[in-house]
Amino acid sequence: MSHVPIRAPKLADMIATELERLILEGHFAAGAQLPPERELAKQFDVSRPSLREAILKLEAKGLLSRKQGGGTFVTHTLWPDFSQPLATLMATYPEAPFDLLESRHALESVSAYYAALRGTEEDFEHIQHAQQAIENAQKKGQQEQEASAVVRYLNAVVEATHNVVLLHVVRALSPLLEQNILQNFGLLYRRVEVIEKVSEHRAMVVDAILSRQPEKARDAAHAHLAYLEETLLQLSREELRRERALRRIATTR
Repeated sequence: MSHVPIRAPKLADMIATELERLILEGHFAAGAQLPPERELAKQFDVSRPSLREAILKLEAKGLLSRKQGGGTFVTHTLWPDFSQPLATLMATYPEAPFDLLESRHALESVSAYYAALRGTEEDFEHIQHAQQAIENAQKKGQQEQEASAVVRYLNAVVEATHNVVLLHVVRALSPLLEQNILQNFGLLYRRVEVIEKVSEHRAMVVDAILSRQPEKARDAAHAHLAYLEETLLQLSREELRRERALRRIATTR
């Protein structure tokens, strides 16, 4: 019986596998630039020719792209996101904001649960910084910056789950989420007490995550989204009544 020799994997293949892992785990996000070759080669303790061969392999797979004299980048279309045309279309669909809120119930509650269960101290610090950015934007009355900060907070929480599927789903949804959150602010900011309540609910989610209480974090996230959903529905009805009254006044003049 002849023996088939076992071949050791090529160094370039091993480097490519490690780079794929870093991309999958979100260390290198879509569109992000990789460190310079010299730095990466030193980090992996490999030669630059082996590193270049690994990069070429990932280019062939469509995971990386290189710009002449400009470095190596993770492909922008790593995951097909909800780009501007679809976001614009959904903005005109009356049920879309509430459909998105229902989806956030599932995503944010499970993210809060696993963030509390698996998050590291570095993850928690990232979440706290993101929460602080939201509060800073609120104090300055900068709604666009606040919407962006909320999305960064959601991404910080999902990163703490160490679940690569959740991570890439939320990152793909991020453009749509930011547009939707900013749209919701148009209604929520009509009542100061509502904004305060939303902030209180978010703080409860963060506290539960940081104190490593998964069930409490999940329930707090559910309560947060339920309050948002109920309040937005109420404010939307009030807005419809106001518009109806204005039309009636306009026709009686």
